[in-house]
Amino acid sequence: MTKVALMGAGGKMGVRLAQNLKPTRFEIDHIEVSEAGRQRLKDEVGVDAVTDGDNAISDADVVLMAVPDRLIGKIAHQFIDKLKPGAAVIVLDAAAPYAGEMPEREDVTYFCTHPCHPHILEAHDSIDAQKDYFGGIAAPQGIVCALIQGPEEHYALCEEIAKIIYAPVVRSHRCTLENIAVLEPALSETVAATLSLALRDATDRAVAMGVPEAAAHDFVLGHLKIELAIAFGIFPEGKFSDGALMAIDNAKSVIFKEDWLDQVFSLEAVKASVQDICAG
Repeated sequence: MTKVALMGAGGKMGVRLAQNLKPTRFEIDHIEVSEAGRQRLKDEVGVDAVTDGDNAISDADVVLMAVPDRLIGKIAHQFIDKLKPGAAVIVLDAAAPYAGEMPEREDVTYFCTHPCHPHILEAHDSIDAQKDYFGGIAAPQGIVCALIQGPEEHYALCEEIAKIIYAPVVRSHRCTLENIAVLEPALSETVAATLSLALRDATDRAVAMGVPEAAAHDFVLGHLKIELAIAFGIFPEGKFSDGALMAIDNAKSVIFKEDWLDQVFSLEAVKASVQDICAG
């Protein structure tokens, strides 16, 4: 049986992963150092954290790190010498490995995986799935995976675990580590999260100008559905009106710097962003 050591098992993300790993073919050792986390693991998952984390790590075929991004490199340095040759380490974010924070050891596999989160424009078959905004509970989602180093046969093993922890998974995309770093933080956080908050700021401004709040929310969120569907080619028969195209053209120079894409997506900017994340 393949042994998996789940680090940070009692944290918010760790509990999610522990729940999904519970009914699988893998033997799980749950590692959690905080007393509050150990109790949460017991209360919510019904399992106990191991008493000897070092022994669990040394016996593990796979170490799954459900720990904060800024601590991944630091913690990995603490246990790297305890791993048996051929073990795999799975991280849930590209920041630490892309920033060069992971310890060097040639006989250990490094693998990165990250959820795409449920697709905003895909239909769901239940209310539970509709309300699963994060994913990993009821709503299907895609995931991205990268084999950073290690033998090719380890990709299938680590991808299997990734599909379990983020289940239900409908699409698994094989990427490079650099691909995932471009996706997050550059695309999903630097751009998408920033624009999401800008949309909220703009909506709040409309409300401050006298638009009823409920009307403003219905209007902008409804328009976003069709506008995103048009922009991403999901609704190919849909077109922006001539008036909308004129408003878009006039707004670009007001809202965006001319070279904003180059500034956000240069690899130097991506590397600086992940270094900032690792530095906390």
